[in-house]
Amino acid sequence: MENKVEAIATMSDLRTHAAEIAEQFSEHVDVETSEVEERLETLVDEYRVPVDEARRSVENSYLEEAGLERDEIGQGGNDEVRVADIDEDEQWIDVTAKVVDLWEPRSESIAQVGLLGDESGRTKFVAFETSDLPELEEGAVYRLGNVVTDEYQGDFSVKLNRTTTIEQLDEDIEVGDDAVTVEGALVDIQSGSGLIKRCPEEGCTRVLQNGRCSEHGDVEGEFDLRIKGVLDDGETVHEVILGREVTEDLTGITLEEAQQMAKDALDTTVVVEEMREDLLGTYYRVSGPELGRYVLADEVERLTEPADPEAVLIKARSI
Repeated sequence: MENKVEAIATMSDLRTHAAEIAEQFSEHVDVETSEVEERLETLVDEYRVPVDEARRSVENSYLEEAGLERDEIGQGGNDEVRVADIDEDEQWIDVTAKVVDLWEPRSESIAQVGLLGDESGRTKFVAFETSDLPELEEGAVYRLGNVVTDEYQGDFSVKLNRTTTIEQLDEDIEVGDDAVTVEGALVDIQSGSGLIKRCPEEGCTRVLQNGRCSEHGDVEGEFDLRIKGVLDDGETVHEVILGREVTEDLTGITLEEAQQMAKDALDTTVVVEEMREDLLGTYYRVSGPELGRYVLADEVERLTEPADPEAVLIKARSI
């Protein structure tokens, strides 16, 4: 019953969007509300495009057909935003940035993934296969119009979509370094560490809780490794996140070995317990970008241990 109500609500929303779009373009092109609604339904139901993105895609197709600019139908353009100033989720913006790094996509649904940078700092970007966009080249500078921001655990990124415009510029940008370095004793490895499962849905990397994604519900997750740790230097506490590669390097436990450990013990917690036994009480130097309250570790260096690691832990736990 709940799914039926949700579906009815979605259909109602699409009808509303369709009527608004048809009214916007009625003076410029021959358009019927039913036609617009059908195009929105195709994008939302068949291609799983978010409603706002689907609306913008349909609007852009009518703009192209009418030979109009967006501000000619009473809608202003996006704000040009520096990457360090991105602080809202699902915001449509324009960005001028350099492609700093490209990574191998982890999903067949992703065409490109990497880092964009400008003078203010760096941010992750994702382009999906369904967007059918030209590939970005590492080291090149682009003006990217109509990208949408995304936020997860205080980490902001941008998504390129089928409405994104890409203009390569004949210039260079000196990319700002937003990395920080923190040191301290590792006094806690928090829950959500060790062998985890992430949501496999396109563009989603959320960690599953009891087999459920907070956005996509029950899914068959994909295994990953990470450490969410707390460093204490005696004066300040720093929260750090170590991704799979850094975690493998630091612990000597690969993802495949972690999966085998959990399989043998019939318990995934054996992985994080072994990490705690090996790592807690040791001093580390962690470097990487600071996003929200976390430092995302690019590099981790194990330092000389203090004379009494147990004393450090006892002090930290008493705070």
